[in-house]
Amino acid sequence: MTARRPGATASTSPAAPPAGRPLPALAELPVSRVHRVGEKRAEALATLGIETVLDLVTHYPRRYIDRTRQASLAELQPGDEAVVLATVQASSTRRTRQGRALVEVDVDDGSGRLRVGFFNQSWRARQLPVGTEAMFFGKVDLYRGRRRMTNPVVDLVGNRTGRIVPVYPTSERSGVGGWEFGEWIDEALRRAGELLDPVPPQVRSRLGLMGRTEAFRAIHAPQSFDERDRARHRLAFDELLRLQLQVVRRRIALERDARGLRHVVDPPPERALVARFLAALPFSLTDAQRRAVEQIDADLAGPLPMHRLLQGDVGSGKTVVALAALLTAVQGGHQGALMAPTEVLAEQHYLSVQRLLGDLTVPDPGRLSGTRPLELALLTSRTPGAERARLQQGLQRGEVDVVVGTHALITEDVLFSSLGVVVIDEQHRFGVEQRAALRAKGRQGGGADPDLLVMTATPIPRTAAMVVFGDLDVTELDELPPGRAPVSTHWARTAEDEQGAFERIRAEVASGRRAYVVCPLVEGSERVQAASATAERERLAHGALGGLRLGLLHGQLKAADKEAVMAAFRAGDVDVLVATTVIEVGVDVPEATVMVVEDAQHFGIAQLHQLRGRVGRSDLPSWCYLVSDADSPEAVRRLQALESSTDGFELAEVDLELRGEGTILGVRQKGRSDLKLASLRRGDRSLVEAARTVAEELLGEDPTLHGVPGLAEEVDLLVGEEDAAFLAKS
Repeated sequence: MTARRPGATASTSPAAPPAGRPLPALAELPVSRVHRVGEKRAEALATLGIETVLDLVTHYPRRYIDRTRQASLAELQPGDEAVVLATVQASSTRRTRQGRALVEVDVDDGSGRLRVGFFNQSWRARQLPVGTEAMFFGKVDLYRGRRRMTNPVVDLVGNRTGRIVPVYPTSERSGVGGWEFGEWIDEALRRAGELLDPVPPQVRSRLGLMGRTEAFRAIHAPQSFDERDRARHRLAFDELLRLQLQVVRRRIALERDARGLRHVVDPPPERALVARFLAALPFSLTDAQRRAVEQIDADLAGPLPMHRLLQGDVGSGKTVVALAALLTAVQGGHQGALMAPTEVLAEQHYLSVQRLLGDLTVPDPGRLSGTRPLELALLTSRTPGAERARLQQGLQRGEVDVVVGTHALITEDVLFSSLGVVVIDEQHRFGVEQRAALRAKGRQGGGADPDLLVMTATPIPRTAAMVVFGDLDVTELDELPPGRAPVSTHWARTAEDEQGAFERIRAEVASGRRAYVVCPLVEGSERVQAASATAERERLAHGALGGLRLGLLHGQLKAADKEAVMAAFRAGDVDVLVATTVIEVGVDVPEATVMVVEDAQHFGIAQLHQLRGRVGRSDLPSWCYLVSDADSPEAVRRLQALESSTDGFELAEVDLELRGEGTILGVRQKGRSDLKLASLRRGDRSLVEAARTVAEELLGEDPTLHGVPGLAEEVDLLVGEEDAAFLAKS
């Protein structure tokens, strides 16, 4: 990506500085500045995350009542589920024969009456005194010949008028009525006056965006649903533009003082390390792998450091592509580093890389043969002191060509001779500090910035990637190598289904195969999770899998013990590996053909898909059993999705629909998501691309945004201090 989008012109710059009150000014005003928000109300609002006037005016309605289209009480029939607007005419409280508190209110909308009952909700009597107008949503039934709603959802409306009434999110704990928000927000916007609109008029005209002041007023008090939709469209664009400005500005900051390496991607035959590596592979690259290698080569040959994301499904061959990038550095006389988030994954990568490299050699004029074996090393926090000292010396002298490791690679005592390419696996587990630390490693001794390739086997939709990894160019591996058998996935709902899963394990072990049993996810404590795995191994050894050789792997084991267990499993000395989620990524045992995940409802789609990826790594038929008796709608949707698809990109879309962008945006590591209206799940995907284009145009013309009053301040406010500090350092 270049700082300036091709074809961008100065037309995005405003002709004259716009006037109005900037959003950061509203963030400096405590919400108590609004009339009728006293100390108690301010404390109540704080429980909803509303502390400033800006928080208040960006507390958007969760839905709207169209007063011309409400169901009338006269037409409601038993069995109907409806929303009604009515006024409380009578209220009473009593106890039932079973001792339960019952609040009953009679409501009237002018067309008829309805009795509404609330069990064990005594506070409803205070919430719904006679004369209160409210919205009631629930199912109508018949009790003693009278229509009734029981425990409906209630939204207080107050005395607001108009065709369309906004309903605001609130909570019982806060004690703030939804109708109060309308009054407070009306006053806040009136007193704020004209708001500064930092989006240049030309951009607004091109994209058909209404003005900011109009948008804020229309989102809270629309005259029509079309006006509401236009207001939401404008304010959602603002949210996405701020995020895109954040990531594009970070990219420009990184490139501003970059010290790039121009790698040799087409060396003479005697130094053509990558070509020899690819030619020696026992398989051909997929078309997707070839495209990825070509894109990476173009980056490596360029003047600026590479910042690329390689995302691919489990088993799509990311390691081979990453290794080609690392070897490009080596063939040019530099070093490569691969950093993984856990010791198990680092050790697995080391073994995989070692196997793929074979007996590859590099030129060495100091030897009689003119070559030496390529030096590969593993460095983790568990590396013994003497071995660590030897490795550090080898890295500093340039005698180690490629090092695989964990966070140990970025400790102060690790120095490189010339770090050329860095690969980070499972990017979502690392933050910008780790990337900055690795960059600094390349600059040691006056060196250059290493090229950076980050990998993830947890695909996310393209538009989400533009927000999450917006400072990275994206390459997708969207096909699997030939010869991989699809994994047959089954949701084991009953005890009989679970028994069938363990019978499958027995049958496969009898045929010389191996299996995994993943223990339930236990939040918050690796010790508890380890205990759970230990107990499950004992239960299975004396029950469903009695007589088989069961191994145990969890995060509390010492590194040597983990390595011994994995070695025994790979060698076939262990039939079934009972494990926690430490096997989630990277573990590669082609003979493993069965995966059983217990209490699968506790895992997310991405994690279950990752776990499933530990089987089906050869041409052998493979199975994954998701053991769960869950019946919640979300768990059912997750498990059904995994049963019906093995496509990680397709599952990522389902995951986005189910969880929303909040969780996905959490992997950004820095800054707030700032998405209150915009949704990557709905029709805002074109807005993401539009916001990206505008961000590149604005920053391409004016990297400091000084010519766009108020916009940089908004980004800094909503990005957060930590990320702003990182940008300043970069």
